[in-house]
Amino acid sequence: MAEQEKKTFDPSSKSVDQATVAMLKHAQASGIETIFNRAEAMKPCPIGEEGSCCKICAQGPCRVPAPKKAKEGEVQKKQAVGLCGATAATIAARNFARMVAAGTASHNDHSRGVALLFKEVAHGRTQGYEIKDVAKLKMIAKDWDVAITEGEGDDKKPRSKEAIAQEMADKVLLMFGQQAGELNYIKRAPKKRQEIWRAEGVVPRGCDIEVVELMHRTHMGVDQEYHNIIKQCTRTALSDGWGGSMISTDLQDIMFGMPKPIAGEINLGVLKEDYVNIIIHGHEPLLPEMIYVASQEPEMIQYAQNKGAKGIQLAGMCCSANEILMRHGLPIAGNYLQQELAIITGAVDAMVVDVQCEMQSLANVAKCYHTKLITTDTRARIEGETMHIPFDEHHALDVARQVVREGIDNFPNRKAQVLIPSESHPTVVGFSYETIQYLLGGSIRGSYYTLNDNVIGGRIRGIAGVVGCNNCRTMHDNSHLTLIKELLKNDVIVLTTGCSAMTAGKFGLLSPEAGAKYCGPGLAEICETVGIPPVLHMGSCVDNSRILMAATACVKAGGLGNDISDLPAAGAAPEWMSEKAIAIGQYFVASGVYTMFGVTWPTTGSELLTDYLFKGMEETYGGKWDFEKDPLVMAQKMIAHIDKKRAALGIDKARERVLFDMEMRRDMAAKAAEE
Repeated sequence: MAEQEKKTFDPSSKSVDQATVAMLKHAQASGIETIFNRAEAMKPCPIGEEGSCCKICAQGPCRVPAPKKAKEGEVQKKQAVGLCGATAATIAARNFARMVAAGTASHNDHSRGVALLFKEVAHGRTQGYEIKDVAKLKMIAKDWDVAITEGEGDDKKPRSKEAIAQEMADKVLLMFGQQAGELNYIKRAPKKRQEIWRAEGVVPRGCDIEVVELMHRTHMGVDQEYHNIIKQCTRTALSDGWGGSMISTDLQDIMFGMPKPIAGEINLGVLKEDYVNIIIHGHEPLLPEMIYVASQEPEMIQYAQNKGAKGIQLAGMCCSANEILMRHGLPIAGNYLQQELAIITGAVDAMVVDVQCEMQSLANVAKCYHTKLITTDTRARIEGETMHIPFDEHHALDVARQVVREGIDNFPNRKAQVLIPSESHPTVVGFSYETIQYLLGGSIRGSYYTLNDNVIGGRIRGIAGVVGCNNCRTMHDNSHLTLIKELLKNDVIVLTTGCSAMTAGKFGLLSPEAGAKYCGPGLAEICETVGIPPVLHMGSCVDNSRILMAATACVKAGGLGNDISDLPAAGAAPEWMSEKAIAIGQYFVASGVYTMFGVTWPTTGSELLTDYLFKGMEETYGGKWDFEKDPLVMAQKMIAHIDKKRAALGIDKARERVLFDMEMRRDMAAKAAEE
């Protein structure tokens, strides 16, 4: 390490996860640099942290710090501006907007890849893939106006799944290049929400055009009014949440199977010393799905045994992990800040990466061990990678077999002491919004009426979405864990995705037993009755669209208002770090959700812009941003918001339980159908 990087730290101050602490101690003893060392040595730029540094032209960078408030009797200093005259509000809005554009682009580009694969699968031009969930294919086909039958009268017969998928694939792909009109899934939102978006002119026209226009608007000398910049921000973010992310979630379910409750295991302790350990890391499940298939083949297992291993242990990291866990029950090795630490165990024979959230430092850490770092996507190469094996959907299973063989061949080359932490925890995952509906009433009576009834009756106080990344500027996993536990204690059921979901799993919150241990009496009763965890794992980053659909289902079930903004619900990303998180937060705010972020906030350099995001947006969209570092205070704010919504709905006081007769249920169903 460089001299400034040799600063040591107490590993127990960096994470509440004991597996992480153990590996940090081992890394320090071995002289291996990790992100935690770099965070100690490098402090964030205070002006950049506030979002008031502009570098979009070569006249800068221009630093426009927020003016200190004048003391009583002093004259307030004039607000500084950039060389071109750009104010702090304009600069902060542009920087915020570019984060939204990049985050949206990452999800929409992921979605495009899934849609292109879906078309190839529909035409039978791929290797290893198939349409697994025909029921969901037919259900989604209706959203795209694709007929599931052909002929008329007595000649009417079902269309083949291939014919349905082929027509649907063409319509889906049009959404990416569409220049006018509306994204198809906008019509899924509650009618009141659609009316708000149309009135504000923020309904996305297509997945790509909104990102391009937002980048153009934030070029030097174009859009210079922060309200107008944030308006296009909203339109762009909606093209993610109600566009790209929702499309990819649906198509992945159709091709790989819709998640259903399944047992799994999480943390670094899932690695096995006497097995070939291959870690899947990234965010696109296309190749990981085939790597799973290859790793299960008897010939491949025998090949591993011939090399001296007992078998193959495939484990996930980050959101590819969530995808393979919730469909196959494969274990998760850890979340974002544990990726380097997995290699430091000395047991990882191959780490296979695709896109998003991979640290460039993985290559340097891998060189200290025997681990092969294999990149698989032409968009995401890493300097110092061991090898590049490009994904090819037409030969996907062959590519997957090559990747697995590389890991097996590397098993005899281990050169460092293998030190695997003992920590791992059982989980129950795979709660799509469709699965939640089924659990609440079966295939015939399943609906969100039951959930709403328990919210109205007070057993469940409200609903919280806790999602997002880890951030080395705060104690790893602590904010997620503290926030979720406080919400559960107050009878707030939690929906979770991404690295936050992994935190919940590592601390036993993704098991039904957690209800009795951590929840208030009302939520504990629900968990025991239904047999579900109090924290429902709904998937990866792009699967936040499942939370939108669950919220919409609550609205349509009746009794909790006419819009998502009426629900006693709130969202949070307490340890966020990526641009994707800002895009996700913006589409939740625009969908009517009170959304809190922790660690830091990127617009504090402009009081005007921050005030608009934290207060002004609520007047238009019913949702707003908020920022709070302390996870306990964050929980209190979310609960206060939930209670405010309960009061507005008139359900803040205990009321007599009403048993609905069949006529009352028919009335509710009719109202829901109208919505």
